[in-house]
Amino acid sequence: MKQYNIIGLMSGTSLDGLDIVYVNFRYDKLWKYEIINSKTYKYEKKWNSILEFISKEKINSITKTDSEFTKLLSEYILDFINEFSIKNIDFVSSHGHTAIHQPLDSMTYQIGNLPILAKYINQKVVCDFRVQDVELGGQGAPLVPVGEEYLFPEYNTLINLGGFANISKRIKNNLIAYDICPINIVFNHLSRSMELEYDDKGHIASTGKLNKDLYNFLQNLNYYKKDPPKSLGIEWVDDQIHSILKNFQYVPIKDLMNTFSNHFAFQIAKNIGDQDKVLITGGGAYNDYLIDKIRNLTNSKITIPDPSIIEYKEALIFSFLGLLRVLEINNCYSSVTGAKKDHCSGKIFNP
Repeated sequence: MKQYNIIGLMSGTSLDGLDIVYVNFRYDKLWKYEIINSKTYKYEKKWNSILEFISKEKINSITKTDSEFTKLLSEYILDFINEFSIKNIDFVSSHGHTAIHQPLDSMTYQIGNLPILAKYINQKVVCDFRVQDVELGGQGAPLVPVGEEYLFPEYNTLINLGGFANISKRIKNNLIAYDICPINIVFNHLSRSMELEYDDKGHIASTGKLNKDLYNFLQNLNYYKKDPPKSLGIEWVDDQIHSILKNFQYVPIKDLMNTFSNHFAFQIAKNIGDQDKVLITGGGAYNDYLIDKIRNLTNSKITIPDPSIIEYKEALIFSFLGLLRVLEINNCYSSVTGAKKDHCSGKIFNP
């Protein structure tokens, strides 16, 4: 039975930190996995600020940040390898961190994916999974659903509540996936205005009141009227959500949290349906207030897995997408991203 040992990295728009996993994959009729080691590296305040506002920077500044961030990733990877005394590594698979995502303008840019990363860590690296899909006319997102289909076949609907809420589900013979709405990219932004990293379990939101005017504004955003494939980026949040918030500066933060919670729960439940077996992961799975709201709006069975999957599923998946790339198996589906064809994406760099 062939086995592969891979280190996977994920840095998401929610700015929770850098997730790193060391995973064993083995194939025996079906793909199986074991997360052997895992750790989240919290970014220093300097990097949190840089990453939060990077989409507003000019390309020259982003290029400079790319070099610095690639070096930072190498330091975290080497620290991870040393801390857990990892010896057997087939390769490192990294998502990088999205700086620009404008697929309609044929542009997506993930920093931390420079060839020198392989030399810094003296390991083979697979990375930069989104660019090829955009070049083929796709959204470059979401990419996780392909891995989910291989690794979590017992569920017909999978939702990740990270910076954005994205969903994947099989309808007839097609795998469909798309971003539903923002989640933690909004919650964490509001939390930081209260000098908190996040709203623990949705407690602040639970003490607030619904603002009907804001709720109605949010419910009528044009994005929700579009058919998939579709995806969201930080630019959309800046343009749509932050511009709306400027008109509601008089509303207490706890009421904003409550209103967004009700809005997000409605949008997520609407996209789930009533007969699905649903797996919810990502940091938002710890938001008890939001999860309760979703459960109250659907009859589908919702499963919250153990913390290792909640926190590290995306790092796990990008490890697997890297494996598919190395094995030259398609890891991007046109039915998901809207690309011209299914394809095998990702760049491979050797030390």
